[in-house]
Amino acid sequence: MHRPAFPRISAAPQTSGALAFAALMGGNVAIAFGPWFVRLADTGPVAAAFWRLALATPVLVALSLRSGWRPAAWSWRLWAMTGFGAVCFAADLASWHLGILRTTLANASLFGNSTTILFPIYGFIAARMLPTRMQAGALLLAFIGALLLMGQSYRLDPRHLAGDLLCILAGLFYTVFLALMARVRATTPPMPALALSTVMSVLPTLLFALALHERVMPHHWGPLVGLAFASQILGQSLMMLSLGRFSPLVIGLALLVQPIVGATVGWLWYGEALGPADIIGALLVAVALVMVRERGAPVASDVPKHQNSGGDL
Repeated sequence: MHRPAFPRISAAPQTSGALAFAALMGGNVAIAFGPWFVRLADTGPVAAAFWRLALATPVLVALSLRSGWRPAAWSWRLWAMTGFGAVCFAADLASWHLGILRTTLANASLFGNSTTILFPIYGFIAARMLPTRMQAGALLLAFIGALLLMGQSYRLDPRHLAGDLLCILAGLFYTVFLALMARVRATTPPMPALALSTVMSVLPTLLFALALHERVMPHHWGPLVGLAFASQILGQSLMMLSLGRFSPLVIGLALLVQPIVGATVGWLWYGEALGPADIIGALLVAVALVMVRERGAPVASDVPKHQNSGGDL
């Protein structure tokens, strides 16, 4: 099939190097602990999202300014894309955190990462090309693995439906956020992109929490500090770096690391079911990741590689 002549993410060594791939995996592992911290927090679930962003903001802004970035250098298009992306991210967190308390940790991570399918589809559409047989096979394996990961816990309690639907909605918002931030990352290093999107997400998330009449002020800060560090400072920093290095297909499939970690935490901490189907599902996801990893992430993208894509976090 004809391939369009516009920028694409290449399969250069720095794009698919072991260190970069480890960073992508590590980011997803860190984010996967988010649902656990939300359950431990003594605030409302959306208020916990507010504190995740608010506590992370000073750290991210300080790191960005230290790297030499100055907001005045941004064009109005970058500001607009980042602002809209920030609102989508706030809506993603609000929906996801509400869903976390209404379903299992495994389901919250799985459905919250419906981006696994949606973001690769965006990548193929943006590149105006169809997936290869290898890529389609990897997506199919990942989809089957995802169904196995959620199947057992979902059948145990149909009352999870409301939480599952909220998490799916969160996945839709997160897909839009990633698509917009991928464009921002085409010309911006990862840390400034993350810092500004985080700053812009704080107020909408607080307004969501107040509209729901949630308790905002905590008695115990530990879970909220853990949430801010693991999910926002560490996890999202590594994810933002990955947007400049990997195709939507690889990033989408890597998101399935989160329900695997979430299922393990739910099993160890809350006694949530983790049986043979979950293990087989996790193995299928691992095989799918190896398939696209070995091919060097060949999916075309409309996101040109930033000239300093290996810039400082």
